[in-house]
Amino acid sequence: MAHYEVVMMIRKAWTLAAGLAATVLISSAFAHHGWDWAQDEQTEMTGTITSIYIGPPHPRLEITTEDGPWLVELGNPSRTQNAGFVEGSAALGDVVLIRGHRSAENSEKLIKAVRATIDGLQYDFYPDLIRED
Repeated sequence: MAHYEVVMMIRKAWTLAAGLAATVLISSAFAHHGWDWAQDEQTEMTGTITSIYIGPPHPRLEITTEDGPWLVELGNPSRTQNAGFVEGSAALGDVVLIRGHRSAENSEKLIKAVRATIDGLQYDFYPDLIRED
């Protein structure tokens, strides 16, 4: 086989590998975005904040409830900021009431918040999706 053919085969292999890697990355990014992964029904839970992260791709809280630890995904950074939830809005140890959509996978303790209430202040991350009971 000529040197040129070997180089072309290697380029094709790298191109295919890069394409496959990009497909996997994009698929996993889309797999968790949107609401398909969550239950349609909204639920509320109360817990104590054990961790706070403000940043991309989604600000989040970790809380401890009667049911154990939960991960609370907030809106994207701009939605979270527009809701008024910024650095200093909450502190470790604060009690929070979360309204949102639990993961459709019952074993996964993950909830996508549409609202968080801390010390009587409501932070509406997705005001158009809030369903009052």
